[in-house]
Amino acid sequence: MQGCRRKRYTSMHQYLLMVVVAVVMFFPILWIILSSFKPMIEFSVFPPRILPSRLYWQNYAEVFANSKLLVYLRNTLILIVGNTIGTLLSSSMVAYPLARMRFKGREVIFSLILMTMMVPGYVTIIPQYVLFKQLGWLDTFLPIIVPAFFAYPYNVFLFRQFYRTIPRELDEAAKIDGCSEWGVFLRIIAPISRPIFITIGTLSSIFWWNEFFIPMVFINSEDLKPLSVGIYSFSRTTFVVRWDLIMAMATIMLLLPMALFLLARQYITEGIKTTGFK
Repeated sequence: MQGCRRKRYTSMHQYLLMVVVAVVMFFPILWIILSSFKPMIEFSVFPPRILPSRLYWQNYAEVFANSKLLVYLRNTLILIVGNTIGTLLSSSMVAYPLARMRFKGREVIFSLILMTMMVPGYVTIIPQYVLFKQLGWLDTFLPIIVPAFFAYPYNVFLFRQFYRTIPRELDEAAKIDGCSEWGVFLRIIAPISRPIFITIGTLSSIFWWNEFFIPMVFINSEDLKPLSVGIYSFSRTTFVVRWDLIMAMATIMLLLPMALFLLARQYITEGIKTTGFK
């Protein structure tokens, strides 16, 4: 009995600890959402109020009226779709021979791909800028979308690890039936790997939805800026920092990542665990 009580108290303490940690982590998001419904005058109140005195919906109306929010959203969706398609196509195809085919130097190639992950992205930003300037790609979407079609190392690693959990007997059976390597990949491996495709697609979409630095470097035109850069630009165009409008735009930015995670959380969990074939 005492052992059962100890286990019960221990599990209760762990549950309470997780609840406290969850509340602490979610509090900034809750603060942003609640602040988006406050009038500007309530941001100067001391001590700060968590709840608005009333729901001030005019912040959202003013954001749509006085900013290029729809243009920013369009540009962000273009970047998300282009990068997600590019990284899924390239990373999945690069990972397939590294995981399913036997050839000399396979491990060396994979090790070199992993070594590129150790190089910070900020180190290569200047050579990239010079290259894209010579190509005439600056102030377009091309410097941001085209690199995705050359495979990102981390995504290649995730695809490879998932492919390795799929039994090789499926490949052999498909080849006996006359499938080529492309046929095995398209008809066998890709359908089974749906969890990792959804996982990487979701993570890529969330990353490019939030990305600020890369679009800030390559894009100057106001009509080509994504939402993350647009919020920054909007905050600098006013003489007074309109925290009410910034919070409203930040709340809009929260919607897609939260919706994607809620819709794909089961696949993300399965993809990260790399359970593969059941």
